[in-house]
Amino acid sequence: MTDVNFSLSVDRPSPARPAPSDIPIDMIELLFFAYRDFTSDPDAALAEFGFGRAHHRVLHFVSRNPGLRVTDLLGILSITKQSLARVLKQLVEEDYILQEPGPVDRRERLLFATERGHALALRLMRLQAARIRNALEDLPQEGQEAARSFLYNMIDPDQRADVAQLIGHNKDQAP
Repeated sequence: MTDVNFSLSVDRPSPARPAPSDIPIDMIELLFFAYRDFTSDPDAALAEFGFGRAHHRVLHFVSRNPGLRVTDLLGILSITKQSLARVLKQLVEEDYILQEPGPVDRRERLLFATERGHALALRLMRLQAARIRNALEDLPQEGQEAARSFLYNMIDPDQRADVAQLIGHNKDQAP
């Protein structure tokens, strides 16, 4: 049997393979790059604390929704209990999140951002808000509404009402 060696040229990248015409490859790639850049500033700030994106998401939603139940956070983030437990343990131990038992069901765990946690969540939000403002500033109002509508329509249809309610919009209409 012949030994086959394969390597990509570092100096000359291969030409891109054309995508089938029914695939909006430009939109797919724009979303990849937009997400990369949208998360880059918070990633750098989180690295100062030894935190990652999961910590960011937990801090964001707990800070925005004081008293959030752990079960609701699992649903929002769509992660396993094990993944959340690891991140939550670190955030609690380092005084970014406070856990309290529920007032009726003591087994229920309610989450609150401490002052330190809220400050970090706000710092990360400001980094991302600046990027969003920069992207929207040259768009007319209808372009901004189209961007909101596009993002909303990227959400699975069966989750849209819950997301609209979570972010403070009327659940019967898109944000």
